[in-house]
Amino acid sequence: MATEYKLRMGDGKRIFMTKEQIVADLKEGMADAADLGSIPDLSEDELDKLVDIITMPSRMVGVEQGKEVPVTHDIGTIRIDGDQGNSGVGIPSSRLVGAMMHERAFGADTMELGHIDYSYKPAKPVIAQEMQTMEICQQNMIVPMLYGAMPNMGLYYTPDGPFENPGDLMKAFKIEEARQSMEHSAEHLTRDIVWIMQRMMASGSDGVNFDTVGAAGDGDMYASLHAIEALRKQFPDIYIEAGMAGELMLGMHGELEYDGTTLAGLWPHEQAPLVAKAGANVFGPVCNTNTSKSAAWNLGRAVTFIKAAVKASPIPCHVNMGMGVGGIPMLETPTIDAVSRASKAMVEIAGVDGI
Repeated sequence: MATEYKLRMGDGKRIFMTKEQIVADLKEGMADAADLGSIPDLSEDELDKLVDIITMPSRMVGVEQGKEVPVTHDIGTIRIDGDQGNSGVGIPSSRLVGAMMHERAFGADTMELGHIDYSYKPAKPVIAQEMQTMEICQQNMIVPMLYGAMPNMGLYYTPDGPFENPGDLMKAFKIEEARQSMEHSAEHLTRDIVWIMQRMMASGSDGVNFDTVGAAGDGDMYASLHAIEALRKQFPDIYIEAGMAGELMLGMHGELEYDGTTLAGLWPHEQAPLVAKAGANVFGPVCNTNTSKSAAWNLGRAVTFIKAAVKASPIPCHVNMGMGVGGIPMLETPTIDAVSRASKAMVEIAGVDGI
């Protein structure tokens, strides 16, 4: 009887697969990424390495000594006092306490402060509180402390914002009006990000994390790139991290460009040079998890995409690893067996600079 190994499905379900099945799924996932992105396959040695990582008997695995990488955190403070529906543990604490716990107990390499709603627009009315909290955190901590939030351009559409929802306009076949709404929203989003970070930098922030860039499509990325560019000019030493929302930039507008490049339809290896051109220090590439496929399929696909992004990027790549991205199951609290294997593969095969 063939030996079977414990794996996960993309939704976290426990499954058992033979080595032959694992190899087949790895190759199928790799082929999907290579075909979509027009990028190279993994080598036979890299595939063999992936098989070794997946079939290691230990429940939790780690990188080889000397290959350790830094870990950056998004919205880390809310992981402590946030509810379990948001990957939190529901322990009553302040954001300062949460940040200090990550630094002094969990060994985090960086931390960030974020509003509970974790978007730039909702931070505007409480900017004074954000500034005060950032100052207090900086007085009590040593690790780099960023301010983090999602561009989340959808908040600028009705009913939450001042501009008509492009989705409603497109359903009425008002394509040009929908594009104009996105353009106006992008202008306001860029302005708000710069305004907020001007005040956070005055409060001692070490930099900014743009989290889930492009979640509202190419207009979201357009606004973020222009905000990065403006912040780099105003604060030459600011640390800027830009993490993407998905592997493919959705063309909600379809015609927006940055530096002469159309944003719609860009894959991770094509996104990286533009993020670097805008002035970011670190790029966070993404590969989405398919919940109906095995962990082997997802990991083969994710490593193929991210390896190409690392090669194409002029700046360090800290791959987005978490629930539903980076070859990790789509689960609020992903299992350590899946997380550690995906992380090891990203470091030792894709060659990422951080996680």
